Amino acid sequence: MKTTKLVLGILTIIISCFVLFQSCAAGVANTLEENGESSGSGGAFVAFLMLAGAITMISGRKNTGKGPSIAGVVIFLIAALIAFTSAGSVFKDLIVWGVLCLILAAINLIAAKRSKKSDNDTNEKNDEK
Repeated sequence: MKTTKLVLGILTIIISCFVLFQSCAAGVANTLEENGESSGSGGAFVAFLMLAGAITMISGRKNTGKGPSIAGVVIFLIAALIAFTSAGSVFKDLIVWGVLCLILAAINLIAAKRSKKSDNDTNEKNDEK
């Protein structure tokens, strides 16, 4: 799972840069059309959350506990929620990025379930010493 989290983390960083560029363009389009939508701002939040989730995946890939994986699940679920709620007529691609965030949340959930040690086991071992 270490290699998978590394590769997915790097790909997510690249995709988050693309989402940020798209959301800036959508924000400009929203402003020029004066349609009152906020899909550009929502896309920027999604891009930053995707970046944070990717960094969490990469930095926590060698950790045997469940903490980094659960944090990744929470980050990607929040990003998906923002993506689905702020998708508008100008930036409909935000739905695609929301689905991608749900997939990444599911992968982090699988990684959390497959972790060898739980955080409670580690704390109990430290208490015994």
